[in-house]
Amino acid sequence: MLPRRAASIVSTSAHRFLPCRPCRLAPFRSLATQTKFPTIPASPDDVSLVSLFDHPSRTFKSSPLSTTGLFGHSSLVYPDALISLADATLVRAQLLTDRILRARESRDELLKVVKNLDRLSDMLCGVTDLSELIRNAHPDPMWVRAADHAYDTLCEFMNVLNTHVGLYEVLKAVMTDPSIVSTLSPEAYKTALIFWLDFEKSAIDLSSAQRKKFVSLSSDILALGRDFLNQVDSARPPASIKPSELSGLKDMGMGVRLKLQAQFTQRDLLVYPGSLQAQMIMRSAPSEEPRRRIYIAANSSTPEQIQILEKLLRTRGELANLVGKESYAAMSLGDKMAKTPANVLYFLDALMDHTRPFAQKALQALQARKQAHQGTSTLPIIQAWDRDFYCPPEAPAPPIPLPPLTVGTVFMGLSRLFRHLYGISLRPADATSGEVWHSDVHKLEVVDEEKGVIGWIYADLFARGGKPSGAAHYTVRCSRRTDDDDEAGDGTVEGQEYRILESQHFEAVKRHRLPGQDGVYQLPVVALLCEFTRPSFTRGPTVLPWNEVTTLFHEMGHAMHSMIGRTEYQNVSGTRCPTDFVELPSILMEHFLNSSIVLSLFDVEGTTAVRQVGNHHADPCNSIDTYTQILLATVDQIYHSPIVHSPNFDSTAEFANLHNTRGLIPYVPGTSFQTQFGHLFGYGATYYSYLFDLAIASRVWQNVFSEDPLNRETGEKYKREILRFGGGKDPWKMVSTLLSAPELEDGDAEAMREVGRWKIENEVGLPGRH
Repeated sequence: MLPRRAASIVSTSAHRFLPCRPCRLAPFRSLATQTKFPTIPASPDDVSLVSLFDHPSRTFKSSPLSTTGLFGHSSLVYPDALISLADATLVRAQLLTDRILRARESRDELLKVVKNLDRLSDMLCGVTDLSELIRNAHPDPMWVRAADHAYDTLCEFMNVLNTHVGLYEVLKAVMTDPSIVSTLSPEAYKTALIFWLDFEKSAIDLSSAQRKKFVSLSSDILALGRDFLNQVDSARPPASIKPSELSGLKDMGMGVRLKLQAQFTQRDLLVYPGSLQAQMIMRSAPSEEPRRRIYIAANSSTPEQIQILEKLLRTRGELANLVGKESYAAMSLGDKMAKTPANVLYFLDALMDHTRPFAQKALQALQARKQAHQGTSTLPIIQAWDRDFYCPPEAPAPPIPLPPLTVGTVFMGLSRLFRHLYGISLRPADATSGEVWHSDVHKLEVVDEEKGVIGWIYADLFARGGKPSGAAHYTVRCSRRTDDDDEAGDGTVEGQEYRILESQHFEAVKRHRLPGQDGVYQLPVVALLCEFTRPSFTRGPTVLPWNEVTTLFHEMGHAMHSMIGRTEYQNVSGTRCPTDFVELPSILMEHFLNSSIVLSLFDVEGTTAVRQVGNHHADPCNSIDTYTQILLATVDQIYHSPIVHSPNFDSTAEFANLHNTRGLIPYVPGTSFQTQFGHLFGYGATYYSYLFDLAIASRVWQNVFSEDPLNRETGEKYKREILRFGGGKDPWKMVSTLLSAPELEDGDAEAMREVGRWKIENEVGLPGRH
């Protein structure tokens, strides 16, 4: 799902006015197959990507004679300009809100309501999304403070809009008038329906007192969520380990140092969960006791931590009841592919049934190892603290031997892949002075072979102090059509003309009329943040480990969804789509790394033999990990079901019961992992989404791409049936068309079961990238 942070920043706002958030036991398997597919040679632009990212000091250009502000906005040259922009945006947003509220005075204005609501949302999101990036990525504290101020100012206004009865009544007038509904395009109707459902989620049709209660509960949930996440990251108490219990440590480095420390101090060792020492002991200590103690310490909770989580869950349940839903899951899933909690459980049950035999077989392999280690006559039970010892994690590896892959080489490979599939490539572009927030940030043009530049990616890839950890895709500006905005109809405010012009000039940047496309479009802008080691003169280019190559492919899957998802309405543009659909393009990108012909694109000279020679081996523990993720998705559903209304609700008891009745490894008394399950806040009732998209992506790869992964016709079909719609079409209809599977089109309970029966390919990782 989406973290290596708490979540990848893929904008899928709950309210449309808000800113859009291995072990190896089996033998090697032969993969010796010679490719028969020709590849397109690397272009000069492809090759220039290598220099751009591998030797940035030689290629970064910023002309001092030409200056601008962030992202090419001439006004954003100093921090206070962002605060001024937020104030100017408020003036225009209020004018547009007033215009929508008067729409019932004119049929012509009623016909423009959906367009104007989307404009209003985009007007606000254009500044809040930009501010969200700045406050996370900008190294200057003054810019961060300005971004916080702009974000908070506009979010306060958005909260008013989300519960604005007048706006809801105008939209209701539109949606209940068949003569107006009949004029809406499918995309416009989808946008209108999104606004309609989001208003209803906000208790819009309740009494004034109930709406106040809704706002109060929502505020409580945010506060409890912050407290919960703070507790997730808090340190757990150390485990006390006797020196004698470390006898026979397999680790001859840190293990020796630990034993010497114990001998010197003549005291028990205090080992903190999550530390390098704890990780080493879990992998290397032959004795179970130190591993058991560290596991229990790592999964312990204070009564306060459990109380915070359970209060959060109960408050969510109370909020759902207020708007007429029996549970928070029922409230959250109405606009998702799953639709209902029952459908989610159909999917998870089917996936669990399908995965259990593979996981049990893997568990038997671990039992055999433990039996051999202990010298017992019967197969012993695998405990939670045994997993890493008998199946130690290994660094992910590519399916064929590859030369070192630098950041620039991987970007070159990505550009070549996109050209094969979509006729789209990446081209370095010089950033004007002031356009980027750090000299490490590089600007890429996304170029269509027929339409020219269709969007921009700002790549901030290298680690620095104060920068968030992990990888993330930020939507800075969505695509939408702008030539039919009718800004003149918004009116003006005497004395505020300058403010209005300031906001209009900000919006006008990066609007273009593309060849072969009706109308003028606002082109998408995204930012990609990673934390790779910066290349240097002494160390040379940054070589990426395989897991980071996979991360880059994943995040670029989101980026291309943003680029290709060209819609007339920003609320359904690119990654603005259901939570349980948004990861499909990014996970599918990971599958391409299993193809030898795709990996050959990393070789600019075309001299690497494209032969899979068998250094890729199966990971039986992957099925255990997958099964664990299914259990976590199930407990997420339990925690957001009506059960939280019971005065006897006990999150630990529910977690233990699930593990003891449907798990593979026994629950460990005294532990309460749920207080460390941070996704319960960010992905409450939707944690199943990543597994769901893993299953769909595996099927799409196997049935559509695997035989000829560089086939242009196949790529165009995927672009035509999936990517170009963003969130503007029912995902079930898109997937059923792509897979030629009409049985999926209705997205009913049987469709959810069917997806649950599909194989999740072992080669693709579990949640960690978003």
